[in-house]
Amino acid sequence: MAEAYVDKVANELADLALADQAASGDVGIVDAIGEILGASSQSLQETYSTAIRVRRAEARAREVLAQRLANGYKAAPKPKAAPLQGLSDEDKEAAEAAIAQDQDVTSQDQTDVENAKADAGKEDAAPSAMPRRVTR
Repeated sequence: MAEAYVDKVANELADLALADQAASGDVGIVDAIGEILGASSQSLQETYSTAIRVRRAEARAREVLAQRLANGYKAAPKPKAAPLQGLSDEDKEAAEAAIAQDQDVTSQDQTDVENAKADAGKEDAAPSAMPRRVTR
């Protein structure tokens, strides 16, 4: 019985918070409500957060389906990651640029690791700096 009430309240609050966000443009309201709920009821906060994620995922899925319909059911572009919440446009662009740069760095890091492995194979009996793992 209590779970049904928690679900009902969380769903209502999620609808109200997302409607407030859409009307006011204040992306922080969703998080503020979550913090208020978490101060008194972790269960309600978790259910609320899940309801928010479900609604946002549903909106993104409907957007992709609408694009497919508009394109005559041709392949829609790959969906973007969930938008960064609570950031200004400049901050979002900077964060997205950093993410793109990090992906480039990651591929370079993988190359460095492969080169290090190849170099390690050339060294005969160099002691490892890492201690051996003890198993019991």
